[in-house]
Amino acid sequence: MTQENILSIKNLEITNKKTGEILLNNINLDLEKGKILGLIGQSGSGKTILAQSLIKWINPPLEVTSGSILYKGKDILKLNNKELSQIVGKEISFIGNNPVGSFDPTLPVGLQILEKLLSVNPNISKNDGKEIIKKTFETVKFPASRKIFEEFPFQFSGGMMQRAIIVDSLISNPKIMIADNITQSLDVTIAAQIMRLLDNLQAEYNTSIIFISSLLGTVSKIADKISIMDAGKIIEKTNMKDLLNNPKENYTKNLLKEVPKIWQENPEIDNAKIKNDNILEVNNVSKIYKVSEKKFFSYKNIQAVKDVSFKLKRFENFGIIGESGCGKSTLSRLLSNLEDPDTGTISFNGRKISGLQNKQILDIRKKFQLLLQDPYGCIPNHKNIFNIISEPLVIHGEKNKQLIKDKVKRVLNEVGLSDDITYSLPSGLSAGQRQRINIARALILEPELLILDETLSSLDQVEQAKLLKLFQDLQNRYEITYVFISHDLTMVRKVCNRIAVMYLGRIVELAENDILYNKCQHPYTRTLLSSIPTLDKNPYDQSKYLMEGEPPDPSDVPKGCSFSSRCPFPTNDCKHGNIEMGLIEVSSGHWVDKCCVNCG
Repeated sequence: MTQENILSIKNLEITNKKTGEILLNNINLDLEKGKILGLIGQSGSGKTILAQSLIKWINPPLEVTSGSILYKGKDILKLNNKELSQIVGKEISFIGNNPVGSFDPTLPVGLQILEKLLSVNPNISKNDGKEIIKKTFETVKFPASRKIFEEFPFQFSGGMMQRAIIVDSLISNPKIMIADNITQSLDVTIAAQIMRLLDNLQAEYNTSIIFISSLLGTVSKIADKISIMDAGKIIEKTNMKDLLNNPKENYTKNLLKEVPKIWQENPEIDNAKIKNDNILEVNNVSKIYKVSEKKFFSYKNIQAVKDVSFKLKRFENFGIIGESGCGKSTLSRLLSNLEDPDTGTISFNGRKISGLQNKQILDIRKKFQLLLQDPYGCIPNHKNIFNIISEPLVIHGEKNKQLIKDKVKRVLNEVGLSDDITYSLPSGLSAGQRQRINIARALILEPELLILDETLSSLDQVEQAKLLKLFQDLQNRYEITYVFISHDLTMVRKVCNRIAVMYLGRIVELAENDILYNKCQHPYTRTLLSSIPTLDKNPYDQSKYLMEGEPPDPSDVPKGCSFSSRCPFPTNDCKHGNIEMGLIEVSSGHWVDKCCVNCG
């Protein structure tokens, strides 16, 4: 029986009229009614332009030069604005990869969704509209404690914002939902929840979904059929079984090779290179922030980091993983001496780094650098690349102009960029190229330690693999030690010798790579691992370990075990604090929170 198509794209071509470049070339796609179509391709393949064309969101210098997009017998590309407004936002909804930017920051989230509902269905009263929205929020597993009609976008986490934008899309009961790369920047646990949510909503509402991503492992969990894009063309259409067993195109075969095999293949982790001396020592470090409340002169304490201790060997790759809000970024600021801990000490090369004077701080910072996540926000667009990269040398007093030029050229070449771009602005660079500029800026001071705080999380798998290879080459050449702080467990699996798991500011498990991924004992670690989007068999059952929601408010941590409110197997002792918390060594080098040893 032939499945009915709800949307058909015929011979679509989109051209940049300014440059003459053909961005989409002869695209032919069908979306079946009540099905999920996965669209895969790396950055620059044309996925987002295709998604935006489906709602006629194509502006000069881009122009549709041929083709049609048929929905209910009408060509979307030929509709005027009035006709388009009757479809887009009502029958066809679009979810982008920046949910925060989708809402007005000056208005409560619930009120904005209510305004949309009343514009789509003007016959509904405000009270009825609020009830509809509240029920829809319950459908997407939004915490009942959140006051959605009072809270503003900045009060929502990334996962909550993604749920809110899904509610905003569902509120008009659309026939088609276009989801453009909506999970890449989310924690693995939240991304897995969103994927499960979309799957359930598709079944409940019979909504047809186009799910766009650069991560094949993610799409494989949800899509009925998959289309592969490369250089503006659809090069392969298939189902998941045939894609795995019989890929046709070399590009698809290479894409499959890039998908990490977490348990099927052991990563090539080099432990022999690690030296016996410690480059970094962290002892009982804690950090508390005081945050003002609505009441005058009233504050609440946010325990961002609590009693964290570990030692980092020279030339080791050390991973720190956990969800947003677990304290990873605060810890990165403490490790890089941007902030001092409230208690405890951090020593670099045997020297305590907190409490130093300005000149001492400047001297010691030459030897460790912090690389952040956002490749766009980290680099000033008004400066040329030479000034961006050379700035650290100038700050540290280098005045020899020829030496500066030579060093800039050298580090550009080392990160795989041509020195032809030296005096260009970064505005035309891709995310991967910008991150290479960021790396070059750090390398120019010849650091011994690089702290990478979600540095690769915004990049697709292909570009990420290139930069991981670059990091490895740089380590072999200059004997650099790395700290990888990330929510990307597939990346950490590839490169880290040892890994620490953080939850609500504390390290709850610490072990060597193979032990952590195959013999972990903390239920939170198992929850994280169960959420990894991979093509190989996952030994951790997602139905058993994946919980809904996010970590509790760090200003209101549950009594007893901090994980008890989300643990699949809480005991009365866990809940009521009858068990002392703290790491114990269960085997050589394997540390687990004593409250949760063998839990679950």
